[in-house]
Amino acid sequence: MNDILNPLLEELHAGRSAILAVVTGTWGSAPRQAGSLMLVRADGSFEGSVSGGCVEGSVIAEAGTLLHKGSSKRLNFSVSNDDAFAVGLACGGTIAVSLFAIRPENAKQIASTANAIQARCSGCLELFYKTGSTQFLSTSCRNLVDEEGSLRLPVRPRPRLDILGAVHIAQALAPMATLCGFDVTVIDPRQAFTEARRFDGASVVNDWPDEYFNRKMPDQATAVVTMTHDPKLDDAGLIPALNSPAFYIGCLGSKKTHASRLTRLRETGIKADSLARIYGPVGLDIGSKSPAEIAVSILSQVIHVRRSKVYPDAI
Repeated sequence: MNDILNPLLEELHAGRSAILAVVTGTWGSAPRQAGSLMLVRADGSFEGSVSGGCVEGSVIAEAGTLLHKGSSKRLNFSVSNDDAFAVGLACGGTIAVSLFAIRPENAKQIASTANAIQARCSGCLELFYKTGSTQFLSTSCRNLVDEEGSLRLPVRPRPRLDILGAVHIAQALAPMATLCGFDVTVIDPRQAFTEARRFDGASVVNDWPDEYFNRKMPDQATAVVTMTHDPKLDDAGLIPALNSPAFYIGCLGSKKTHASRLTRLRETGIKADSLARIYGPVGLDIGSKSPAEIAVSILSQVIHVRRSKVYPDAI
């Protein structure tokens, strides 16, 4: 959501209104799910996507009219199988899109929403159909709610991935996770490791994992993956991670290595139900061999857990 709210704020702070288009529902085939956002500026340029093909062309055309004539509009696109490719669908389906003209006077509420995401807080952005006004609610809403008077969008922190160990697999995992929308941090006190390797898209922190987590504890939108094979480093991150609400904790290593890991952690007083949270060996069993393939298996498992257990409908 921040990828749309930040450029929207730029328009509002410059005194220009803009259109926020929201996918409110899909039936059949659709490349973008409910909650997907698109910003259309007064000059016709845009950010984000609500579908593709001539659907987005129609949204942009309607946006130009709406900026001058009204505050909101509901659009529905029903597409046959024969016409699906032209509008960006794999096959026939229906897309419902709501358009809101966001005025500069709403900048404060949009800024509150963007700040909440930056602060890793949850809430709700409410858009009113009749007036075009907005408000940010600190009360969390799990799903998009489209009613006659308003549309409420869930506001959630971006997913976060903390990688413990500046190893070669992390070099592949970091950019993949960034492309999937994660805020990625690679944590390793060994400066020689972080200086010798690139981790595109990730922040790199030269610190012990426990000290890093003392400052920035994993939250419920955080995944933690340990990769060093060094108990001094891995366990230093695992103990605080297991005492946090992190939605995913995974550890690189063989079954034998993982059994030894569980024994060590058990001796520190970690309970069996907490130890059961660890995915070890980490990643889906896809027969991966190379660092990049292992990174794919890890990220696939992280995404699967997030989608199935945390935010199945998250954008």
